[in-house]
Amino acid sequence: MSTIQVQDEQGVRIITINRPDKRNALSLDMYSSLTEYLIQGESDNAIHAFLIKGQPDCFTSGNDVADFLKNSNLDAKHPAFRFLFSLLDLKKPLVAAVTGAAVGIGTTVLLHCDLVYADPSAKFQLPFVNLALVPEAGASLLLPQLVGPQKAAELLLLGESFDANTANSLNIVNEVVSAGDVFDYALAKAIKLANQPPQALQATRALLRPHKDAVRKQMERELEQFAVRLKSDEAKNRFKAFLNKE
Repeated sequence: MSTIQVQDEQGVRIITINRPDKRNALSLDMYSSLTEYLIQGESDNAIHAFLIKGQPDCFTSGNDVADFLKNSNLDAKHPAFRFLFSLLDLKKPLVAAVTGAAVGIGTTVLLHCDLVYADPSAKFQLPFVNLALVPEAGASLLLPQLVGPQKAAELLLLGESFDANTANSLNIVNEVVSAGDVFDYALAKAIKLANQPPQALQATRALLRPHKDAVRKQMERELEQFAVRLKSDEAKNRFKAFLNKE
């Protein structure tokens, strides 16, 4: 069974993270698949929108730490960061349906989505500092713009989890949908997007993102710091403790 599944329906490319035995932790191969499915969908004129989702009890618990550490030489070609930069370069809209854990990249990916829907089980967390790392995906720029600098500092520096209603109040998600309905609800919104005039849709999406170059530069800065932090003694100690706990 593929850990990243793809299905095209009514102009929407549905990408499903499917690794329930590992709480949908993302391996390097999974990042590569995610990137390729996005790139393919961008070039397919029959696809007008994307929907990303996980399993009913988990969106993603973040990186597969052991696998991530196998390739700790970080640059823009690293599978995880290549995926993040592909999100930045998307022209077609991206919708997310979030259930259960949305940890690390499970939350930062949402900052690149156009519409985000969650059910009451969703739990968000940005535990980068907890692991002696720094944020990625431009979160250090996008999150303060979205929620304000003080709240962004709370979320990033303390790394505490927060629930779906809090995420909704912070505008990280558009709406909290009743349990069991979020996948269908998000798909209906994605199909509605796919039925909009595609050129106008993409042009409007681009206009809504006037600071793309600044986000790219911030992502590059984050990548530089992430690479340094990953090799630090404090990160090695945190990861060792994390893996022993697992």
